[in-house]
Amino acid sequence: MTQQEGTARRVAAVHAAPVFMNTDVTIDKVIGFVEQAGREDIDLLVFPETFVPGYPYWIECYPPLQQVAANAEYTDASIEVPGPEIARVQAACARAGVEVVLGISERLKGTRTCFNSQVYIDADGSLLGVHRKLQPTYAERIVWGQGGGATLSVFDSRSGRVGGLACWEHTMNLARQALIEQGQQIHAAAWPALSTMAGFETVADAQIEAMMKTHALTAQVFVVCASNPVDDTCLNWMRDNLGEQNFVTAGGGWSAVIHPFNSFLGGPHTGEEEKLVTATVDFSDVRIVKAWVDSKGHYARPEVLRLGVDRKPLWHDEREAESRRTRTSADVTAVIAPEIPGALPQGAARPDPQEWDASAQRELTS
Repeated sequence: MTQQEGTARRVAAVHAAPVFMNTDVTIDKVIGFVEQAGREDIDLLVFPETFVPGYPYWIECYPPLQQVAANAEYTDASIEVPGPEIARVQAACARAGVEVVLGISERLKGTRTCFNSQVYIDADGSLLGVHRKLQPTYAERIVWGQGGGATLSVFDSRSGRVGGLACWEHTMNLARQALIEQGQQIHAAAWPALSTMAGFETVADAQIEAMMKTHALTAQVFVVCASNPVDDTCLNWMRDNLGEQNFVTAGGGWSAVIHPFNSFLGGPHTGEEEKLVTATVDFSDVRIVKAWVDSKGHYARPEVLRLGVDRKPLWHDEREAESRRTRTSADVTAVIAPEIPGALPQGAARPDPQEWDASAQRELTS
């Protein structure tokens, strides 16, 4: 039995810095890691938060009115999904047979609005989807808009059921629960180098470790946590474009692979040394963990605790994608409906899936 046919997967957190604010060269670097992963028989790579074009550390360092030009340039350096940059990564994934979760600053097509996003690409190069960070943190709100429930998703991939969150989005317990209820198996966690920021030097790594282990245990999933250290390309860009600052320093980052019972399978690794933090995860281990606690089963208590997620599309590209899916579904149903007992007649009104989910939940718990 091959690894892909069995229960084991080889995963890696990319502990590396982008070539700051240079989108094309950073995409080259992404492809280099994908090719390395292919040579090393790694199934899944998780990249840090907004690896392309880099996390905008200046938002923590300079007055807002001093940031305007830098923020405009950051929007220029952000990328669309789908788009030519992501197409290059998709092609690399297909050549190498490697799945990728890539942190990007995503520019909404036809606008100057950006999101802090994770792009999910399967090992055959197919684009599985995008998660947009629900709530930008603190000064991040200057740069990124809010994501919606339509992208709070777990994706079926060759590596398993993979979903993720970015940075302090992990403090949103209900967002984590939404992934748990979708049967998540691997969690892709994306972070910047928090420990390099003034005031966080002694606490950031402890915070990240606590949140990563909490999700691993409460969700009974393997966590792949990727962080980017701050390097000279970042510090020099901020100095040259915004002036001297002493709020962010070099190094930092915290990357690891964590077992559902909270042991380290890879890492943790910190500092400026770039590497793939690799580990083998075995889904058969979850059988033992879930004998103790099963957050989608006997520990769920659905008659007491219920979660509601509004998955309606929020932004225009999400509405367009939903419309395409609805039309495709309607076309398929029109063709096969006569063969399905109880199927809706052609042209009949369809119930809102969200309302169906809510009514079904009420029926199950009444």
